[in-house]
Amino acid sequence: MICISFFGFAQDDEDADKSKLYKNYREDQFYISATYNLLTNKPDGVNQNSFSSGFHFGFIRDMPVNQRRNISLGLGIGLSTNSYNQNVSIVEINDQLVYNVIDESEVNVSKNKFTTYLVEVPIEFRWRTSTASDYNFWRIYSGFKFGYIFYNSAKFKSDADNERLSNIDDFNKIQYGITLSAGYGTWNFHMYYGLNSIFGGDAKLDGKSIDVKSFKLGLMFYIL
Repeated sequence: MICISFFGFAQDDEDADKSKLYKNYREDQFYISATYNLLTNKPDGVNQNSFSSGFHFGFIRDMPVNQRRNISLGLGIGLSTNSYNQNVSIVEINDQLVYNVIDESEVNVSKNKFTTYLVEVPIEFRWRTSTASDYNFWRIYSGFKFGYIFYNSAKFKSDADNERLSNIDDFNKIQYGITLSAGYGTWNFHMYYGLNSIFGGDAKLDGKSIDVKSFKLGLMFYIL
């Protein structure tokens, strides 16, 4: 009788601990991402060259919405840096910014890129196959990301001229787009598709606005 009672108390304690574990379970996570950055909606004659990269990290607060706690909303904060190697030079002439497609048959260019640095706010709808004790699981996180460009720069280096500009007013400070992360365990595919232009209306190439958008593909790593 004593053994049965002891077993019953132990089972109750185990069930209570398990219930508490599930009650407190959430996927609060730091994230690190590396991406290959593409430009979409490019004007005629505009091309990318070399490797354009992005690095992103931050923290997302997980807020489960169902009893199993495998469906949730995520809200976070992070930092992002993105470079874009391409063939449009940005130079300042008589206090005016001038945009031109580089004719590489006439100019030997060793570097031409612009870089953006952002504070980002990701918002996600999260689905996963996880449990409170299983850290390797399938996940699909879709969402929306807002970004604020707090610093930007442009570098142009050739045999004929070198120029470096920073905090260019022609950049759209507010950036936003849709996101998708999907995978198993630590390794996850990540995508960001920008919905607005990187440049504002004052940035013009041959009299037309440079309405390029950002498309990022890469890997996302989640760290508990």
